[in-house]
Amino acid sequence: MELLQHKNVLVVGATGGIGAETARLINNNKATVFITGRNTDALQTIAKKNSIPSERVFTLDITKAEAVETVAQQIHSQIGQLDVLVNAAGIGIIKPLEKLDYADFNKVIDTNLKGTFHLLKAFLPPMKAAKKGLIINMPGVLGKAPMAGATAYAASKYGLNGMLKSVREELKRTNIRITNIYLGGVDSPFWDDIDLKVNRDKFITAKEAAKAVWFLCQQPSSGVVSEMVIQPFNHQVL
Repeated sequence: MELLQHKNVLVVGATGGIGAETARLINNNKATVFITGRNTDALQTIAKKNSIPSERVFTLDITKAEAVETVAQQIHSQIGQLDVLVNAAGIGIIKPLEKLDYADFNKVIDTNLKGTFHLLKAFLPPMKAAKKGLIINMPGVLGKAPMAGATAYAASKYGLNGMLKSVREELKRTNIRITNIYLGGVDSPFWDDIDLKVNRDKFITAKEAAKAVWFLCQQPSSGVVSEMVIQPFNHQVL
C-alpha cells in the first residue's frame, strides 16, 4: 500500500455523503486535500470540520468547462499536479421514460458524463506530463446493469464506463491509473429526492463506501485495481 501522507488529492463532490466522508478519511491520513462542491455553505462546513484551509476549497459546478479549467489552474499553481483525483460528484433522476423530460435527461448527462469529461480535460495533462497519477470514478452498478426508471442515469453511467475505459487505453504507456468503483445501494443524500420505494436500512452506509474509496487511494504503484464492485448483500445485481 502507498501512504497518502504528503500526497496531493482532490475530492470532487465533497459535499455529498460519500465525498464528505472520503475527504475526511484522506485528510486524516495527512494528505494535502483539495475539495470542491456546488453548495458553498456545505463546502465551508466540511472544510472547517476537517481543518482544510480556504485556498484548497473551491465552489464548483463541473458542468461548466471554463469553471473546471479555472479551478484546475488554481490548484496546479499551488502543487504542480495531483497525485490522486477522486470524482464523487453526480446526480440521479429516476423516472419512467414517459415522465422523463428533456431537461431531466440533459441535466443527468451534463453532470455525470460531460462533467467527468471536463475534469479529465483539465486535470489529466499535468499527470501525463509527469507520467503518473491515479483517477478514481464511480460509475456505479447502473453503469453495468440496467434498472427500470434509470433511462437517463444508466445512459450517463454506461457512457462514463465506456469513456473511462477508452481513456485508460490511451494511458497504457504511462503510470497513470484509472480505477472505477461500482457502488450499488448506498444510503446517502442521493436518495433524498428520488421517488422510489427502497429499503435504505439495508443499504451500504456512506462511511463504508468512503472507506473503499480511501483504500483505493492507497493502491500500490506496481499494480492497479481496475474495478471494484460493492453492493448490499440483499441487493446484488452483478
